[in-house]
Amino acid sequence: MKKLYLFCLKHSTLMFFILMLVIAGLLTDRFYSLENITNVLRQSVPLGIVSLGLLFVILTGGIDLSVGSIMALVSVIVALLMPDYGIFGSTVIALLVGAVIGAAAGGLISYFKVAPFVATLAMMTVARGLGLIVSKGQPIFVEDDAFTDFGTGYFLGLPLPFYVLLICFFGALFVYKKTVFGRLIISIGSNEVATRFAGIQVERYKFLVYVICGVACALAGVLATTRTGVGSPVFGIGFELDAIAAVVVGGASLSGGKGTVTNTLIGVLILSIISNLMNLLNIPGYHQQVVKGGIIILAVLLESLKNKQQN
Repeated sequence: MKKLYLFCLKHSTLMFFILMLVIAGLLTDRFYSLENITNVLRQSVPLGIVSLGLLFVILTGGIDLSVGSIMALVSVIVALLMPDYGIFGSTVIALLVGAVIGAAAGGLISYFKVAPFVATLAMMTVARGLGLIVSKGQPIFVEDDAFTDFGTGYFLGLPLPFYVLLICFFGALFVYKKTVFGRLIISIGSNEVATRFAGIQVERYKFLVYVICGVACALAGVLATTRTGVGSPVFGIGFELDAIAAVVVGGASLSGGKGTVTNTLIGVLILSIISNLMNLLNIPGYHQQVVKGGIIILAVLLESLKNKQQN
């Protein structure tokens, strides 16, 4: 019995995911319909990509509050540039914008020693403001059918954007497990002083994780725009909280050095299932926020209990 308890505690994220699947099936028979499952997968794509990028930031002990604002700015830029630059050109420019904002935040944090909370809060405000200025506070509609068809299309029964999430997942998994970069990111979050004494240029790696996160947010913003067909300067308000929640529910520590790519994706799916289930049950939006907050508290308590058992 004790072995089973320790196993469940060790794999608490996976156990919680399985529990959510069982509960969802019991509460409503609509959850396991093909249409609803594909809807959950499609809606999880932007959150999944952002969370994977944010994971690397959190592994270093940092935080990024600008993710939702970057998505909004990128969605506006893509919509505005689409007529002149086409899908490829506007997407490349959007990714570059995400990289620049990430680099600005990373530079402030790494080289000017600004606290991550303050630096990314500033970039959140700047990016949101730029989105409102460029769009003049109005939504920009995308009229390219090929662009929007990707967001609503399917291949082998799965939404097309979900394949992009899978590519990002396996790419992040490779970087996390098979590269020196991945190991050093964990080392920095676990013990930055020791890593610095080992001769590692900590500032460079901290800078890079914010660039990666910025690009991930830009990609998520583009994919979200393919689904809605609208570039909106108010898109993604509060999205940073969902992304942080997904990473934390996945077992990552906000103090750094702990977290996995696989558990982060499971955390994303857990939050997506919870949101979908509450919509199916017609639970009001304000109540949903309370439930999400409770889920985060539960995840933190489970992680604390796990740490005590290991120590």
